[in-house]
Amino acid sequence: MKQTVLITGGTGLVGKALTKALVKKGYKVIILTRNVAGKDRHEQVQFAVWSVQKQQIDITALQQADYIIHLAGAGVVEKKWTAAYKKEIQDSRTESSSLIYEALKNNENKVKAIISASAIGWYGTDTEPVKPFTEDATADDSFLGQTCKRWEAGIEPVTTLGKRLVKFRIGIVLSNDGGALAEFKKPLRFGAAAILGNGKQMVSWVHMDDLCNLFIAGIENENLSGSYNATAPNPVSNKTLTLTLAKAMKTKFYIPVHVPAFVLKIMMGQRSIEVLKSTTVSCKKIQDAGFEFTFKTIEAALDNLASTTNQH
Repeated sequence: MKQTVLITGGTGLVGKALTKALVKKGYKVIILTRNVAGKDRHEQVQFAVWSVQKQQIDITALQQADYIIHLAGAGVVEKKWTAAYKKEIQDSRTESSSLIYEALKNNENKVKAIISASAIGWYGTDTEPVKPFTEDATADDSFLGQTCKRWEAGIEPVTTLGKRLVKFRIGIVLSNDGGALAEFKKPLRFGAAAILGNGKQMVSWVHMDDLCNLFIAGIENENLSGSYNATAPNPVSNKTLTLTLAKAMKTKFYIPVHVPAFVLKIMMGQRSIEVLKSTTVSCKKIQDAGFEFTFKTIEAALDNLASTTNQH
């Protein structure tokens, strides 16, 4: 009997990769989206309508689901952090969570577990001496720290319905299909390895394949519940990441260029905090639960992504 996974945010970067990974493993996937028109159907992938604003959800889709993967939320770095957009970032997460909770509470369903995205924005900045952040750290007082806190708190009530809940605090996702890596690659095309600020800030990253496998482990390993850091075992400095990427892309000639913090602040406004922040995150808890990362080092991850780009 094929198990069905209902995904919110299924049309985003992680959602698309995860859908492919689930289908490959024989799951049926239903993606909740605002607009079903023009979406490619596939025997194992269907689309169903929901509207977070109107607090509406396709109940039949919900009732087919054995699991829910909750990824929905407005992008954090895509747009300037105006007051209105900050509100959208928070509301898109909390309101979508409460919609899921209300739908599960008020309708017969067979959902066994909810696997929800969160982010390492939960944590603050490294302090000296650096002690990697673990899941029991309190949420940082910053905008993103409080957003993650509200995000996790928003989905928490599903546990009162007897549902198992897993929350993955996701690091910087490395993928050939967009996200942070695309931004890191841009200057390299012009022979510049752009090191952000002093380049010493630690980046806690994860390869997209490992992230998809983490979500699948969230479904399949019934012992998992609560918060886990979804970051690879070896965080690296921004400088190391940039120079390793230049090497992996076989960029023969490149000049390391430091982009000063003040320039990033002018270009990105408050969002620059995120790219300049040093956050060393521990993945020991998920490893102790039996999860094996395929890509443990930045070299392995970037070499893999560079070799798969060349095949396209």
